[in-house]
Order: sequence, then structure tokens, then C-alpha cells
Amino acid sequence: MTTLMVQGTTSDAGKSMLVTALCRWLKRQQVAVVPFKPQNMALNSAVTADGGEIGRAQAVQAQAAGLAPHTDMNPVLLKPNTDTGAQVIIHGRARANMDAQAYQAYKAVAREAVLASHQRLTAAYEVVVVEGAGSPAEINLRANDIANMGFAEAVDCPVILVADIDRGGVFAHLVGTLALLSESEQARVKGFVINRFRGDLALLQPGLDWLEQRTGKPVLGVLPYLVDFHLEAEDAIDARQVAKADAPLKVVVPVMPRISNHTDFDPLRLHPEVDLRFVGPGEPVPLADLIILPGSKSVRADLTWLRSQGWEQAIARHLRYGGKVMGICGGLQMLGEHIEDPLGLEGPPGSAPGFGWLPLSTVLGPEKQLRNRRGKLALEQAEAWGYEIHAGVSRGPALNRPALRFDEGGTDGALSADGQLLGTYLHGIFESPAACTALLRWAGLETAANIDYHALRERDIERLADLVEGHLNTGALRQLCGQMT
Repeated sequence: MTTLMVQGTTSDAGKSMLVTALCRWLKRQQVAVVPFKPQNMALNSAVTADGGEIGRAQAVQAQAAGLAPHTDMNPVLLKPNTDTGAQVIIHGRARANMDAQAYQAYKAVAREAVLASHQRLTAAYEVVVVEGAGSPAEINLRANDIANMGFAEAVDCPVILVADIDRGGVFAHLVGTLALLSESEQARVKGFVINRFRGDLALLQPGLDWLEQRTGKPVLGVLPYLVDFHLEAEDAIDARQVAKADAPLKVVVPVMPRISNHTDFDPLRLHPEVDLRFVGPGEPVPLADLIILPGSKSVRADLTWLRSQGWEQAIARHLRYGGKVMGICGGLQMLGEHIEDPLGLEGPPGSAPGFGWLPLSTVLGPEKQLRNRRGKLALEQAEAWGYEIHAGVSRGPALNRPALRFDEGGTDGALSADGQLLGTYLHGIFESPAACTALLRWAGLETAANIDYHALRERDIERLADLVEGHLNTGALRQLCGQMT
């Protein structure tokens, strides 16, 4: 059984992308491959087949490998709820909220979870492709590391180092990162991959030759910058819009300090008839047909932030003029009358008034709801699917007009009597083509195109595998994956 690890010189260097590419490339060759990320820090997460929670990027990598997401693919997930603290999730289940110092002391427990998951995966699959986190050269995080070289040393696996040339300074990134590693860690690096290159490769070749001579490590390939390409972001918001200003439907989403699962909006960002705007701090709220309040890891704190930014008045004005408002998960809770956190799960214990536009109240409890769900929207009885990740339980007369009815029984969310407000706990609802179309028609788009987001994602995963074949040293990769015959 073989383990190959991909590490990066920086965050967003291309680790997630390269792991996704390698998983699909190996799957094409009938190799039983599985993705793995020992420790992930992200507010974008997914619900697994075994009822747990992992990073969203690992769920996409599972799709590339032809697998259902499983908690062993990301045994440690950290979901930041303050600038210095996070909820610690082990094997898909929340254990505690910890500050950075407390987590350092907890790392021995996390390490055991990481190694146990890796052992199970190596017993079940031919190749485990591992994604590192951030950079292995972060000196302050080297002690008890389980995310980068600490893991690679523990399981004795080779490492590929990837860097993003589009940011500039790619040779400094690679040489500097290598120089800051220990001797044994340097020996683990078996080659470099340069990502997001634009231009004539012949002009880059002298630099590649110098890099190989300077480090004694081969360049395994140079991946081109992809245009019209989408892969779900691990954490950073992808706000790219191309020639969408004339799109007939205007949708606005506030970027709250603890926004979670903003990948919910990727299908809208890619929809040809939707002009999606993420609105950050200090920015005026533009005119829109639909305002969507997203999920939040700290609902009361983000609600206070929204009020400080003038969103309450802006949404009230939007509703007076007949606009539509949707809330997803934490956004649904904000539309209600009260949010209570008696146990202090998301901050100091207490209660906060909601916006009060839906007659419901929410109490946060210790048990997080983690479920994949399917059902029918109240709008057009459109087929809908998605996943729940929330600690809140909402009650109130608004729920007597549910937004969805689940196939296995039960309901979700609320649709206001005047039809202007809709709230749901279901993340990923826009990935359902029929539900997405129905929601866009509700928001005012009369002839919404039916977009298959899963097919778009599958198309781009295939493009990544094509890049491996066309631009990387596949012979060296097969050797590193133990697939040489």
C-alpha cells in the first residue's frame, strides 16, 4: 500500500486541486485510490455517508476518486469561531471549542485519530493521496505537527511540493520552503509541481533548469492557468464573476466574519442568468432581486455584525419594495425572533433578538444535526437535496408553512405567508437542478435555465486529470504511487 503526500509552499498554492487531479487520474487507471487530509481548518464542510462532518474539499476529492465521502478522509477538522479559537471535530464529531494553546495540548489525541484513520485507509485502498495544510515551513507550527511533515515523517511517505507561479516569487517559495525543512524532511520531497503558469514554457525553462540544479530535485511538471475552471474553495471565497453584470437576476450575499459553507452559492455564481455579489464589510448593499443570508459558525456574533453594517435596514427596505429574502441554516435562524445559546456553544451564554421577520425562535443545543436529506420544495414541488449541519433547533408557527417536505417524512424551514421570505436548514440546495430553477423563478427569473452543477464539477475534475496526463511526468508519478509494473 502506498501513500503520496502533496504539500504547498503557501495556502491556495494548488494542493486541493492537485490531490483532486491525482485521484481522478489514478481512478482512470482502475487504481483503488482514496483522498486524505489529516487536519483541515475550514468553515466549508460536508456530511459523510457515515453521518459525520469533513472538509468540503475532501468531499470533492472523494467524487474524483469515485467514492462516497467518509470521516476517515479528514479525521481532524477545525472550524474557527473566533480569531483565536475553533470547534474541534474528530472523526466527524464535535469534541469541544478550544483556543490555540489548548489545541496544542490536545494534539496528541488528534494525532492518534489521524494515524488510526490513515491505517484504515491503507488497509482498504491501493493508494492514499494526502493533502497537506498551509505550508510545511511555518516554523511556529512545527512542534507536534500532524498536518504536513510531521505526518509524512510518522507514516514515512514521499512528498510533492506545489507552488503557484501566478502569485509571483515561485522560485523563492520553493527554494525557501525546502531550506526551512530538516534534512530528513528535505529528503522526502521527491519533486516540484509549478501551478497556474501563463505564457511560453520555453521562457520558463532556464528557471526550471536552475531550480533542479540548485535543489537536486526534479520538476515533475508545470500546470497551465485554467480559464473557465471551477473547483470548490476549501475556505477562501471565490468571488469571480465574468461578464455577468447584464444577467437578469441580481443576488446579494453578505460576507459575515464567520460565514460558513459559502460553497452553497457556487451554483449561482456559475449560473449564466445570475449576477451574484458577495458584499463585504463597509460596502453598500446594492439593489437586488434576492438577498440570501448564509450559514454562520457564530450566529449571534454575525447577527450583531450585520446590524452594525446596516443590513437590517437594507433588508427591511428590500422587503418593502417586494424583494425576496432567503436564509440558509444560520441565516434561517437570523430571520426568526430569538436565538438562544444557553450553553455558550458559539460564544458567551445568552440570547439575542433575531430580525423578527419569521415567527420562530432557535435554541442551540449540544447535539449537532448531521444528515443528508432529499425532498420536495414547497415551490413547484421541485426535487431538492442537500445536507444539514447545525446545532440549533427552531420552533414556532412559521414552521407550519414549511419550505420543504422530506421523502422519509418530516419538514424543513419556512415559507412566509406573503411568499417573500424562505428559510431552510439545507446546505447545497442550489446543487439540485430542479430546486435551483424553482428558487430562481421564485426570486423573479421567469425563464431560468436548468443547470446541472454536479455535471459541471465532474467536467472540471476530468479536465484536471487531463492536465496530469498532458503536463506532468506520469512515469515519475506512477513510481511514487507504487504503480510501476
